[in-house]
Amino acid sequence: MNNHVTVLEIDSKALEHNLNYFKQKLEPTTKVLVVVKAFGYGSDAIKIAKFLEDKVDYFAVAYTHEGVALREAKIKKPILVLHPQIPNLGSIIEYRLEPNLYNYKILKAFLALADEKVTMNFPIHIKFNTGLNRLGFWHTDVSVILSEIKASNNVRIESIFSHLAASDDLEEEEFTVSQINNFAYIVKQFYEHLGYEPMIHILNTSGVVNYSQAQFDMVRLGIGLYGFGNDAQVTSELQNTHKLKSIISQIHQIEPGETVGYNRAFVAKRLTKTATIPIGHADGISRRLGNENGYVLINNQKAEIVGNVCMDMIMVDVTKIECKEGDEVVIFNSQEMINEMAENAETISYEVLTAISQRVKRELI
Repeated sequence: MNNHVTVLEIDSKALEHNLNYFKQKLEPTTKVLVVVKAFGYGSDAIKIAKFLEDKVDYFAVAYTHEGVALREAKIKKPILVLHPQIPNLGSIIEYRLEPNLYNYKILKAFLALADEKVTMNFPIHIKFNTGLNRLGFWHTDVSVILSEIKASNNVRIESIFSHLAASDDLEEEEFTVSQINNFAYIVKQFYEHLGYEPMIHILNTSGVVNYSQAQFDMVRLGIGLYGFGNDAQVTSELQNTHKLKSIISQIHQIEPGETVGYNRAFVAKRLTKTATIPIGHADGISRRLGNENGYVLINNQKAEIVGNVCMDMIMVDVTKIECKEGDEVVIFNSQEMINEMAENAETISYEVLTAISQRVKRELI
């Protein structure tokens, strides 16, 4: 049982608001896949999936064990595994997960396993690389894939998909449109020669905002569901889903000339009051936020982090704040705070959210 006082609250009303925000940009027939990889972008994949299961069509995870965890939690919706590995293919079949097959090696390995187990029409997904150059077949691979698939009765292509490299950047519109056109050309070849028409999808969160004309059969929602759009305007129309909070463990009076924390990084210039909070870099608070680069909120006032961030604790300056031991501390409770934290740590909102360690207690509110 996790009774940790440092808690991440996940706002279910905000999640639903964000889902509906994107649904309004789609045709009624367009399916929605929600990405719950990396513990649901640092929240709780199982809680998110249970809450959204009757509101969406598909889930996606990065790795097989993430999909297994959802199945063991009784999630029944289709689950796409975006980055399966050959050693995990047996589990994919056992737990009825749906693999993304992205190169010949994994395609051949899965077809051989499906034939051996006589899976009959097992759903697979084929990914094409149209410019991100990360995972995926090339457009020149279509004919070989078709002949491999047609030779087996044990798999069926559920979807063909690709991933946009710069859908959030309107200066890259020409590149993005060329990706979409290349993808459409690949799909056309499949539709002409496969004998049936799998679902197709290419749009991510910012793709839905900027290129909704390419929504095809399904879209994939990731960071947008958790409150972040591709620009400040979209983010302002979304709601924050993550609130990270803790408490004050101890308050110290620091005399002028005394130091705080490892390496004596903070030296008090005047009589200073500090508060120690049970959260540190092992919980996802970047060390770059130490030494007045980051802050928390105590009684709605900013308290700067002083000295170095420790593994399990931070110390903050509460000299001008009326507070006592046991008072609530807000690490972040808005998109603005998360973005500011990311900026101060020289990173992006994704990393701030996904860095929140698993020892922090999760609650779906």
